[in-house]
Amino acid sequence: SEWSGHKYVGEFRNNKKHGQGTYTYADGDKYIGEYKDGKLNGQGTYTFANGDKYIGEFKNDKYNGQGIFTFSVNSKFSGDKYIGGFKDNKKNGYGIYTYADGSKYVGEYRNDKKSGHGSYTLADGSNYTGEWKEDQANGRGTFSYPDGKSYSGEYKNGKPYGKSTKNWLNGTSQEGIWRGELKAQ
Repeated sequence: SEWSGHKYVGEFRNNKKHGQGTYTYADGDKYIGEYKDGKLNGQGTYTFANGDKYIGEFKNDKYNGQGIFTFSVNSKFSGDKYIGGFKDNKKNGYGIYTYADGSKYVGEYRNDKKSGHGSYTLADGSNYTGEWKEDQANGRGTFSYPDGKSYSGEYKNGKPYGKSTKNWLNGTSQEGIWRGELKAQ
């Protein structure tokens, strides 16, 4: 049967999982937490068979609200961790994503992508702070290099675009119109 190998230990109401419970799935996934009318609702911990783990709020069987998602060594995102808002199983609202290589994004998400205002610091210390859209720098922002140089201006699809200023360590700067990495004028 489709439920073969599944196991639920917990509270019921009206023949539905309701209250505290533990559900072990045949594939090795496991949920420990609150249920409402047969669905994951409230606080809980969902551990995947590969070791990935979500701890936080659930609504209607999905991550909704505040939570922590930790990727296991068996995941393609091994060592990464996200702390922040979720909506319908996707990163949404304010969050902090720490990458295994030491890079970190702190800012807004929309529909699982960096969108809105955020700051991304790479492992080498370089940093982009500004506007994001669809996981790319879009709008006003500043990219700072570890050696102190910086670029401030408009970005489009992750690249400098439009009126901007590049600043060098010796205090000089260059204003211009940029299209990607090349100065257009």
